[in-house]
Amino acid sequence: MSAGEEPVEDLDDVEDDEAPEASAAGGTPRALTLNDEDEGERLDRALARHLPDLSRSSLQRWIRDGLVTLDGQPPTRGAKTIVHAGERWTVIPAPAPALIAAPEPIPLAVLYEDDDLLAVDKPAGMVVHPAAGHTSGTLVNAVLHHVRDMPRSEADVRPGIVHRLDRETSGVILVAKHPEALRALQATFQARTIEKRYLAVLKGIPDPPHGTFETLYGRHPHQRKKFSSRVGQGKTAITHYVVVETYPGVSLAEVVIETGRTHQIRVHFSDHGYALVGDQTYGSRRALRDPEVKAIAYAFPRTALHAWQVRLRHPLRPKKKLRLQAPIPDDLDDLLEALRAISRGRGKDPEVPWSP
Repeated sequence: MSAGEEPVEDLDDVEDDEAPEASAAGGTPRALTLNDEDEGERLDRALARHLPDLSRSSLQRWIRDGLVTLDGQPPTRGAKTIVHAGERWTVIPAPAPALIAAPEPIPLAVLYEDDDLLAVDKPAGMVVHPAAGHTSGTLVNAVLHHVRDMPRSEADVRPGIVHRLDRETSGVILVAKHPEALRALQATFQARTIEKRYLAVLKGIPDPPHGTFETLYGRHPHQRKKFSSRVGQGKTAITHYVVVETYPGVSLAEVVIETGRTHQIRVHFSDHGYALVGDQTYGSRRALRDPEVKAIAYAFPRTALHAWQVRLRHPLRPKKKLRLQAPIPDDLDDLLEALRAISRGRGKDPEVPWSP
């Protein structure tokens, strides 16, 4: 199965916090009139309801900075000001502060390295590059300390980065160590001659146990920080999957994506009724009926998604084939072993015994 991803601007599992707030950059005033639904609400909550493309934390910051006004006057109690229907508020978005990527001595789990490429196993909880709310402690900060002579501009906060993973997703990340390698790696992604395999723990057992989701894909029509495959227009998104183990009401799937849309894996499975365990953004209301499984699944603290394997030809040495694999992290391995133990305790092995 051939698959790949697209350039960094449109990738699977991009951090929510990295999504730019389009209105924030230009500083264009936004005027809005409150309605009956806003009566008696806090100012920051009312504004967030009317301006879903802006984060509540940004709105609170602008309120503190005097950039939110009623009849030209800032609110007397800040974000806690109680608002009333009919009031006309003005919001002047402030430009986001400039971000700088600086080297930091953060340990890296290196899977592969040569003069051109670096492949690392990103742990869950680490953001890929500096962004609003995450100015340090990122993978890029660690890479810049590891690759001391990486060429970059002062304003570049994602040097060498061609693809990303969500903060909660663990697994393989590729980094180009110089401009020629960056261009070649970008071309590899654009040609879709790279294959990325994920492991995902799902609520429910997909039927059929292997298949393809091919849909249109775009912003959610009502919740603008989310994405949806139930849109009338958008880009094509293609996700292949095969169920490799089943447990009571839960399954483990191996996933390959042909396109790299933001949050693609999470959205495709959620929209088809099989949300990933631990996904707080796209988690479905599917009830896990088994009490043992429910207790284990609901206790898992993150989205159960791991970028397990990347296969490609070296972008600058095409005769060299690379098969890069990140071991299953301890938290995900513990989850799988607990689910397997439940099945075996009831005399039922997972239907398709499997190990990487």
